[in-house]
Order: sequence, then C-alpha cells, then structure tokens
Amino acid sequence: MEILPSVIVKRGKERQLRSRHPWLYSGAIERVDGRPEAGDVVRVVTHERQFLAYGFYNPKSQTSVRLVEWAEDQRIDDAWWHRRIEDAFRVRTASDGQSLRNEGVRIVHGEADGLPGVVCDLYGNYAVLQCTTLSAERNKGTILAAVREVASGYGRAVRGVYERSDIDVRELEGLRPAEGLLWGDRPSEPIEIEENGLRVFCSISGGQKGGYYFDQRENRQRVAEYAAGRSVLDAFCYTGAFSMHALRAGARHATLLDSSENALSLAATNLVTNGFDSSSWNCEQSDVFKRLRVYQGEGRRFDLVVLDPPKLATSRSAIEGAMRAYKDLNLQAMKLLAPGGILATFSCSGRVSREQFQMTIAWAAQDAGRDALILETLTQSYDHPIRLSFPESEYLKGFILHIR
Repeated sequence: MEILPSVIVKRGKERQLRSRHPWLYSGAIERVDGRPEAGDVVRVVTHERQFLAYGFYNPKSQTSVRLVEWAEDQRIDDAWWHRRIEDAFRVRTASDGQSLRNEGVRIVHGEADGLPGVVCDLYGNYAVLQCTTLSAERNKGTILAAVREVASGYGRAVRGVYERSDIDVRELEGLRPAEGLLWGDRPSEPIEIEENGLRVFCSISGGQKGGYYFDQRENRQRVAEYAAGRSVLDAFCYTGAFSMHALRAGARHATLLDSSENALSLAATNLVTNGFDSSSWNCEQSDVFKRLRVYQGEGRRFDLVVLDPPKLATSRSAIEGAMRAYKDLNLQAMKLLAPGGILATFSCSGRVSREQFQMTIAWAAQDAGRDALILETLTQSYDHPIRLSFPESEYLKGFILHIR
C-alpha cells in the first residue's frame, strides 16, 4: 500500500478535526513528514502519530490541509471522486427526486458534500462547474467525467460543461481565475430555466456566481406570502426573481434596484416573459447604498423591502466593514418602510454568523427608532445542504421582519 506523507498536528489542536471539521490551518501544523507536493493527498495524524484523516495538502494556502476522509482504509482516487459526486446527487433525491426535476439545481456544494472547492450547478442540460481549491483544479477532468456520467443516470444528459472559476479566492490557493467552455456544446444565452412555475432567463457566462442564485428558491416563495397588495422595493434585485414571485402573489407594484445594467436587462426580460404588466414594475440602475438615501429625500415609502446584497465579508479582516454596511443598509431600508411594513433581509457572507447579523439588524432598528419583530428565519435552499460539522457551510442567513 502506498505510504503517504504525514502532516503532524500540534498537541491540543486535533479536537476540531476529530469532530470532522474539514479545515486544518497552517498554524495548527507541527511539521510535515515526507515531501508532499501541493495538491497531494496526505495523512493527518496527532502529535502521538494517531491517525485522524486524509486530506489534500496545499502549503500555499492558509488552509493547508482540506480533510475529506476519516476512515483509514479508504483510498482517495478517481473512484472516490465518483462516489462522492454520486452521493451528492443521491442527497438531492432523498425524498422524491423533486430537486432533479427542477430546471435549475445545485448538485455539488463544496465541503458540505465532502468535496472541497467543488461547486456544480445544472441549468437544464448544461452544467456550470467552479473549482476553487488546488485539489479540485488538479482533478477537474475526473470531476467533469463523473458529473456527466452520474447526471445521465438521473435523467439529466449533460450537453455542455462551462467553467466559472473566475473568483479571487483561487489566488489564495495559488491559482489564477479561469472561465470558459470545458466540454461539449456552448449554450445559447440567455439560458432559460424554471423556478416555482416561473420562467427565468439567466446568463451562465456573464452573470454573477454561476449565473443564478438557486439558494434563495424557497425564500422567494416565503417572502411572496407577505406581498399581496403591497408596494415592493427589490434591492440588489439581480434578475428580478423576488419581484416576480411578489407580483405573482398580488403585489401592487415592484421597484427593481440594481447597479448592473445587464442584470436589469435580464430582469425586465423575465418580467415581460412571465406576463407582468409594465405598469406594475419599474427598473432603476443605481448604487443601492446611495439610492436608498435618495428615496428618503424624495419622501418615498414602500410596504415591503427586500435586501439581498452580494457577499460583503470576503475575509476575516473584512467582517467589521461588512457589519457596518449591513447596519447601514437595514437602517436606510427601515426608514423607507411605511408603518407596519415588512423587511426581508439577507446576508450571504459565510464569515458573518446568524447571531452577528441579527444583532446588526437590532442596532439598525434602534437607530431608526423602530420596533422590529422577527416573523420568520430563513436559510439556504435544500440543494445547498448545511454540514453540522462545518458551520461555515451555513452561509445564507435571512429574516422576515415586521417593522413598526
């Protein structure tokens, strides 16, 4: 049997790893026995040389080892990658297979599925793959082949695979951003999917993330339950999904606000395609932080405000600034709400905990001179599972609040 290099953990630093947390930071490593290359599989052992787990090694990253297997008799080979991807598909069909009958679905969700740095979304018969770790990059061909084979077994014959690894986090792994067609046919864009009975056009090559935010699928329906008869402000609207759900539920009017001209163009296309009268909505291109203050100066009021900003805390050092931004956004939104208004507010920053986010909203309410009541707490969609041993996988936090 192949003898793998060993990464020895400092005394007292193994507790989190025994609990199956998948990250081993460089500061917790005592030393490395052997000469593993970046991206190789290594054995992780205690100070007393007791086996803890196998993981992928990358000395260029602060997360020096990403743990993936806690059974000592396992081998990390092509068959292992295939099994993990098949397991991820199986999780999403655990009840009745509904998730794979949807036009759009996330089928691999990184560490939550035991595949660090691997994210894969299906848009009909096209897959969008993101590889953010060195181990994922080195095994990209194996991952691609496994996705195609497993998807076909679930009735989703993949016609093309497009890569969207064009994010800054790859630089922390010593990788350059990458984007482009990996295999098969390039889809005509915008590509059409279905969500909750609505037709949605999105761009997998030019859009944010992989092209669409599947993680808000159920939340859009929940927020729409409060929309009947209300005027809606959809801030950071992207392709307009919250507005479409709200209008279908009987909202009186929706204002879609975003800084991206391309996003608003797609949003308008989606609204027209789904038959919403042009008098019931309007799109405004502007910096959201600035525009909320302009609305206040104009004396505008809304009955329902949706705040779904992009990730504001991309690193630990950015958390403090992100908290200030979240407070300001929620403070301005509360000032725009009519008496008895509803605020649906979200954070997709994994480094900001639910408790931190809730406290920030409480501070905003205090400064706004408003009473805020939590009606519902929201999280990410079922195809973005949360791994209990990896709290960081619960990145999306949301609240529906009654503001009085």
